[in-house]
Amino acid sequence: MVREVDTAELRRWRKRGFYSENVLVKLLTKNGYHAVRVPVSNPSLNPLPDVIARKNSEIYAFEVKNASYYAYFPKQQIEKLFRFLEELIPLEKTHKHAVLAAHLGKKWIFKEISWKDWDKKRLPEKARILKRDRGNFNLIKQS
Repeated sequence: MVREVDTAELRRWRKRGFYSENVLVKLLTKNGYHAVRVPVSNPSLNPLPDVIARKNSEIYAFEVKNASYYAYFPKQQIEKLFRFLEELIPLEKTHKHAVLAAHLGKKWIFKEISWKDWDKKRLPEKARILKRDRGNFNLIKQS
């Protein structure tokens, strides 16, 4: 069965992601980070995050989702963050961070994925962030 693509719906969906990525860049900048949105990251298999940020000697690769109650991050997108950091950022792993960012209404929840999970090939098939979650990454407290 072939499903017709609703181009207007697809455009609205992409616009939500674009909006959240730009809001995150502004939030990061406000908190002392240097941040940019990577405009071609989503549809590509290249190891590019949605947003790249730096604060002092730390580098952050963000995958961003816009949702109302929960956000899912497929394994392939999490892998792209680690591949980007590993292949393109020539720093020690302790200075590189893969972060999932869920924009849930007015609330942001951030979850950093451990290098141990990447090294031991234990990434989840999909990571989930719920609106009631706390996250394990605080933008303001980072060095």
